[in-house]
Amino acid sequence: MITLLILILITVVVLIAIAKFIPGGRKFSTYFILGCIALIMLIPFYMMFVMSTHTTSEIYSFPPAVWFGQSLGENFKNMTAAVNIPRAFINSCIITISYTTLVLLFCSMGGYAFAVYDFPGRKKLFAILLATMMIPWTAGIIPWFIMMSRFGWINDFKALIIPGCANAFGIFWMRQYCQNNVPTSLMEAARIDGCSEWTIFFRVIAPVLLPAYASLGIMQFVNVWNDFMQPLMILRKEELQTLPLLLKTMVSDRGTDYGAMMLASTCAVLPLLIAFLCASKFFMSGLTAGAVKE
Repeated sequence: MITLLILILITVVVLIAIAKFIPGGRKFSTYFILGCIALIMLIPFYMMFVMSTHTTSEIYSFPPAVWFGQSLGENFKNMTAAVNIPRAFINSCIITISYTTLVLLFCSMGGYAFAVYDFPGRKKLFAILLATMMIPWTAGIIPWFIMMSRFGWINDFKALIIPGCANAFGIFWMRQYCQNNVPTSLMEAARIDGCSEWTIFFRVIAPVLLPAYASLGIMQFVNVWNDFMQPLMILRKEELQTLPLLLKTMVSDRGTDYGAMMLASTCAVLPLLIAFLCASKFFMSGLTAGAVKE
């Protein structure tokens, strides 16, 4: 431990010296520090991938394994024998894709309306909308469950998709983006050409909102994909379980196969990584849009 602290201290001193005395050293030091932070944040993912290729006894061994093992096939057999990963994966995809699609549709329409149209009570209604964001989600979980039960939506994906498809954060996000990045001249030109309001939104405004769609879509996708509490309360049947619920069933008092569980966790994480990598360009542009004014 002392040796590690000494190495960190020496590295910091060297970086400070490089930044101060070498031309371009400040930029190098900045990128080096950011790279080290990124590597540290990737360590848990790397160890999860590594442990998915080892048996439970190898995972518990000391020193811990830091390279890939040869038990991937065995863990895969144990995982498929214990849980139905394909069914849970399909369930998670149905819920997440449906929810994210509806959120992007309704929240963009709501945000566009708040940003563009001047209707009576707009400011008060928007203030009420923002106030709902201050209420903890747990405060409404019991009324939400009672409502879903009375609707007959227990063991139904609709209970996890419909209630939140027009949420306050999504409307706020799209409203801010529309205000900063949608020029009124664009809408006026479309109206002069005879376009209806629906045509203006779907054919003129929606393409401009692509970065906001990507950033909001990724955030909603991750939240719903990783959601545990709501599916736990609604989905009682085993064939309806999502991936987070399935991972819970792999933990047992009689013993847990951590190799198989890490492999299942890897299967649950990969779609999130792929989705982020595919939309990372638009995600970053959506986060920074409007931050710099010309």
